[in-house]
Amino acid sequence: MDDQRYHLTLTLDGEVAMQGWWGSEKTARLQFKVWIGERGEMPGVRIVLVDELEARVLASWPAAPTGQRD
Repeated sequence: MDDQRYHLTLTLDGEVAMQGWWGSEKTARLQFKVWIGERGEMPGVRIVLVDELEARVLASWPAAPTGQRD
């Protein structure tokens, strides 16, 4: 398994503040939840989990408004 398949990014007002990579989707999703709990209420925060192998967004916080893409 690729140890950098799942990429998590936290941005504040569009600037990258934190990043992490994991080989396990389960671990990456758990970290996604941790980051929401620790930083999800910060002004201008955006947290996005991407599957780099499939080039698709798995989760984002806050959720994109209906009709918009990440």
